Amino acid sequence: MLGVLRGADYAVFGYFVALNSSYLIMIVLASVEFAKHLRRAPFAGADDMFRSPLTLPVTVIVPAYNEGAGIVPAVQAMTALRYPRFEIVVVDDGSTDDTFEKLRAHFDLVEVPRVVPAEVPYQSHVLSVHVPRGDQGALTVVRKTNGGKADALNVGINLARHPLVCMVDADSVLDPDALLSVAKPFGDDPLRVAACGGVVRIANGCKVVAGRVVDVRMPGSWLVRIQVVEYLRAFLMSRTGWSRLGGVVVISGAFGVFRRDLLVQIGGMAHDTIGEDAELVVRLHHYLRDRGDDYRVIFVAEPVSWSEAPSNWKVLGYQRRRWHRGIAEILTKHRHMVFNPRYGRIGLVALPYYLIFELLAPFVELAALVLLPLGLWADAIDIGFAWRFALVAYGYGLLVSLVALFIEEVSFHRYPRWSDMLRGVVAAVFENFGYRQLLALWQVWGAFSAWHGRPAVWGTMDRTGFDTHEPTEVETVGIKGG
Repeated sequence: MLGVLRGADYAVFGYFVALNSSYLIMIVLASVEFAKHLRRAPFAGADDMFRSPLTLPVTVIVPAYNEGAGIVPAVQAMTALRYPRFEIVVVDDGSTDDTFEKLRAHFDLVEVPRVVPAEVPYQSHVLSVHVPRGDQGALTVVRKTNGGKADALNVGINLARHPLVCMVDADSVLDPDALLSVAKPFGDDPLRVAACGGVVRIANGCKVVAGRVVDVRMPGSWLVRIQVVEYLRAFLMSRTGWSRLGGVVVISGAFGVFRRDLLVQIGGMAHDTIGEDAELVVRLHHYLRDRGDDYRVIFVAEPVSWSEAPSNWKVLGYQRRRWHRGIAEILTKHRHMVFNPRYGRIGLVALPYYLIFELLAPFVELAALVLLPLGLWADAIDIGFAWRFALVAYGYGLLVSLVALFIEEVSFHRYPRWSDMLRGVVAAVFENFGYRQLLALWQVWGAFSAWHGRPAVWGTMDRTGFDTHEPTEVETVGIKGG
């Protein structure tokens, strides 16, 4: 028994070495990609793309359920995007708050007769379609009975009139050039690019004026500050690294662009998984690999979608259980792709990585919290090993977070105050004491919910809205000129 216990402790030790080393490798790959991006940025041709009549038009789909607190500044930001031709389709998925009333009052909406086609299946009932009075097709608001986010997105895909579809969360505010940047790969390589994802950052604490983030600040809550560090490490660094390897399997539902024709061909969003955004990307890989197409699914680091993060433990728990349940459902649903050479680097590298280092990580984390004290108690390991274990599991992880913060500061400098970066460093330290362990519990709970077929529970996200105020004359001139 002592030998088994000692072996288990060493196995977990090796797992954490491999896990944190993989994070560090992704960060190194991301830093190389950032360097290339920054060198090319002055010559990227964004102005040419904005002026070109050949730039592909985009439909921005915004599913909304009880988003009254932030829906108006979010839609304002989208209507002010710098892009030659686009439309916005807001799908009110049976909201029980004042989401639609705020939209109607602010944009002077009127009902219009419009048939919603059924190119991709949806399960709910469309109640009405609205546009601003005198509108030329830039904004459409659809009211429907509640059917979930996937159903709302499918209604939006059916209503989309343009060849590219951008999916954006209703609690998001986009940078002015975000759509230009995330759609540019489709213009650079129109025959191969199938989907492109952009960066999601946390908007809590930032100041929003006229639908634009004008002052980036570190959130006041330590809980949200820890999430900022997580987002930098997982969304910015990890996905940029995977994009360089050609293994992107997750594009966040908060900000991603897809070819509409491919969405129709694969049947739109799936209704049988709670992680519909990631499942869509995996299914797209599956479909295009089976057809033998030469294609690309990529991630770009510069276009930013600012989103409100959970500010209390209860909502965060709902979110993380949902996210991990989604990973478990996707890997179960597409298990025949894992370790299958037919699906190339997706089947042999990306999906196995998500199985070993994403799905199983919280199980190993919780096992370590039991095995290490048990090994010390039974004299299977010594204090020296315990210290090395802690350094690898938590010290190495802290190093990875600090490197991510440093590279973000050098590459993009989104947080202009040194005090904000210092708070980020402290948050990276705090992440290891209680937060990671509670996160692992929630993730294990989410995975077991998927495997036991329990009903999916989204939970309620208590929106506080963005820090907004009416722009002054000077700010208005700055916005128009920016």
